[in-house]
Amino acid sequence: MTTTATKAIPASVAGQSSYSSIGKKILQAITGITFIGFVSGHLIGNLQIFLGQEKLNAYAELLHHLGGLLWIVRGTLLVFLTIHVWTGIRLYFQNWSARPVSYQEQKSIEAGLTSKTMIWSGLGILLYVVYHLLHFTFVVTNPEYAGLTDSAGRFDVYSMVILGFQNYLISGVYIVAMLALAFHINHALPSLFQTLGLNRPSVRPWLKRLGTLAALLFFFGYCSMPAAVLLNIIKLPGGGN
Repeated sequence: MTTTATKAIPASVAGQSSYSSIGKKILQAITGITFIGFVSGHLIGNLQIFLGQEKLNAYAELLHHLGGLLWIVRGTLLVFLTIHVWTGIRLYFQNWSARPVSYQEQKSIEAGLTSKTMIWSGLGILLYVVYHLLHFTFVVTNPEYAGLTDSAGRFDVYSMVILGFQNYLISGVYIVAMLALAFHINHALPSLFQTLGLNRPSVRPWLKRLGTLAALLFFFGYCSMPAAVLLNIIKLPGGGN
């Protein structure tokens, strides 16, 4: 009686594949740290909507006045995003093709939902980022926002955000995207420590808790904005709807 055998891989090829995987994982970790920093800063800036129209619009104008520096930052983030997506997809298919059936079944039992859905949560975030830029940054999907100004003559980001989140479909898509972000960070944060060799057995449970805590903070922090708009806690200037 015969058993299913996996094809032997030459040692030199296996070694090259191992080094290639390590390199991709390091790139994933570095770009991942960058994006965790970005979504943290982005959240802090956006939460100023709770401080009112003046605060949020002043913050938006400050960013706008960065001019070329802002575009350098955006360009750098775009490059990092490309690297992160490319290495993530390559690692996914590389790992998938290298797994024997028995190993795959074993890992399926051990792996959590967030780790098994990393590729899908990542792609979901990517699709939302494209939509988010077209919606709020370039005002393509809703060109009527382009004429919004506040009493100081500044572009009225405050009203734009409220008008956007008053749409149940837009808020729903946003919340689903933030759920994908939470799923991604829940697994990604402990994983990047592992990639950088900082996951000793004694700290591993704490890193897992850190991933869960960060995921919850990002999810509830970002979702607090559409929730506040839909619950009429945050209103248009003058109490308009």
